[in-house]
Amino acid sequence: MAAVKLYPPRPEKVYLFGTCLIDMFYPEAGLDAIRLLEREGIEVIFPDDQTCCGQPAYTSGYHDEAREVARAQLGLFSEPWPIIVPSGSCGGMMRTHYPQLFAGSVDEALARDVAGRVFELTEFLVHVCHLPLEDRGEPEAVAMHTSCSARREMGLADTGPALLAKLGQVELVEQVRASECCGFGGTFAVRHPEVSAAMVEDKTQAIEATGAKRFVTSDCGCLMNIAGRFAHQGKDVKGEHIASYLWRRTS
Repeated sequence: MAAVKLYPPRPEKVYLFGTCLIDMFYPEAGLDAIRLLEREGIEVIFPDDQTCCGQPAYTSGYHDEAREVARAQLGLFSEPWPIIVPSGSCGGMMRTHYPQLFAGSVDEALARDVAGRVFELTEFLVHVCHLPLEDRGEPEAVAMHTSCSARREMGLADTGPALLAKLGQVELVEQVRASECCGFGGTFAVRHPEVSAAMVEDKTQAIEATGAKRFVTSDCGCLMNIAGRFAHQGKDVKGEHIASYLWRRTS
């Protein structure tokens, strides 16, 4: 029987770990995540010295290099506040793999403390904020893509759809390949481009078959991969990070 996760009461302050892809390609998604949290009366602290969580090196087998990158993040969250990550991929790295990565080292206790305070954004909005949403947008059909890490490492297949279900004018349409990987996988797309391209082709076909002209996801790597493929195909299907989608429709 799976363990039941107990969620804390709504805090006054949280940290935001912004992720590399949000920093470099989708800064508005990070700002919209902050706006959603601040609208709920939560003060958001963004440590300026944060960089990468270390996942690309870790999943490529370079554990020493991953530890060096990850170690630089551990000291940034000194107060006992939740750490909100708008990415299941980076969230999975920090929550699941940091304790493994630093096991037996002098940083193990700190790594476990940080890991225990990590929440993926949609998880936090659903289970801690119990986020109320008033939809101000036009009727629209939307497909949801949940990343592999959010779905399998963090067990969060339902939190994104739960938020979209609160939007009265949005029809959440189910794609036949909802649980399948989009083919990004961080460095996987670089090391195995042909396999990655075939996987994202399947994913775009599944989303297009729903008839939706928009998909949302909680991971910017998946967003970049799927939206990029649609653009390459010349298809009029747009992608958006769920933080931006929620903020836009409720503002």
